Amino acid sequence: MSDNEEIIKIIETLFESGITKNFSELRNIHLNDPKFSSFSDLPPYDLKDFQNTIELEELKFVSISDYSYEIKNPKISIFENTAIVAMELIQKGMLVDTKAYTGEHMMINGRATFVLVKQPTWKIAHIHLSKTEI
Repeated sequence: MSDNEEIIKIIETLFESGITKNFSELRNIHLNDPKFSSFSDLPPYDLKDFQNTIELEELKFVSISDYSYEIKNPKISIFENTAIVAMELIQKGMLVDTKAYTGEHMMINGRATFVLVKQPTWKIAHIHLSKTEI
């Protein structure tokens, strides 16, 4: 598998966990290191570390039923052991409030930037997700 294919597969693994609700791979695809960081398109908007990111990704995906995503126009730039991936990202689903037994359709048109490092396999070192108005 080429580096580009492996990198896209890792990013897809992140979003596929939202569909399958299988979170076992989340810790394996993120860099478990104090250098890890992330910004999200959903609150809280502060800079997060590895542990908070994993917990919030799981919470986000548990709260969305019928989740789907579409990666559009990915651009992968590799610099030795570092990769930057920029893309458009569409996420859809039903936000579920289990206490009130209600749901609300959601669609997030956004942009995503991922920084990955190869140590010795590719791991996500930084994520920045932001909403766009389309």
